[in-house]
Amino acid sequence: METDRKAAMARYQASRRLVLAVVIGLLCLLLVFSGSPHSELTHERIEAHGLALILIGIGGRLWSILYIGGRKSAEIVATGPYSVVRNPLYFFSTIAAAGVGTQTGSITVAAAAAVLCATAFYIVAMREEAHLKALFGAPYEAYLQRVPRFVPNPWLFTDQTEVTFSSRVFNHTLRDGLVFLISIPCFELIESGQEAGLIPILFYLY
Repeated sequence: METDRKAAMARYQASRRLVLAVVIGLLCLLLVFSGSPHSELTHERIEAHGLALILIGIGGRLWSILYIGGRKSAEIVATGPYSVVRNPLYFFSTIAAAGVGTQTGSITVAAAAAVLCATAFYIVAMREEAHLKALFGAPYEAYLQRVPRFVPNPWLFTDQTEVTFSSRVFNHTLRDGLVFLISIPCFELIESGQEAGLIPILFYLY
């Protein structure tokens, strides 16, 4: 029974990643034909702040995986980032997604990317919590009552002397995180194509 639950959760997470990837891919395709009405200086500043968000997102994801890597369905992790928010991987992924959106030079796109990811991850988190409730019972219920789902509360922070982690999971998370950085040369290439007149600008986004 427990094996069936874990397999079902794994299938759900895989389908969730596929759907999210398709949605993001379609949005990126649409953004190919969008432009930024901001001045070049403002545009560059928005992109620079976005790079900082991407780096924070990648660093936060790696910090989180050090504590949870390979143990999500094996034990309740309630230290480090998991002491201040129940879903730090999703939280930091949302920050990185906002950073990717800023590479268009548009604050609107950055906000939309963050909202889209936060909504998708919120739905996923609800499903995962139902699975973990059934798995761990009362101790996990107490954790739910104590720690917020998506908005961190730094005053709750507690840590442990040392952690063990799976290098395979860590490396996989690092590779996933580096994908966020690919947005930088991709959108720079699109901008070059627009400036050269090879890609038409059909609409502007602030």
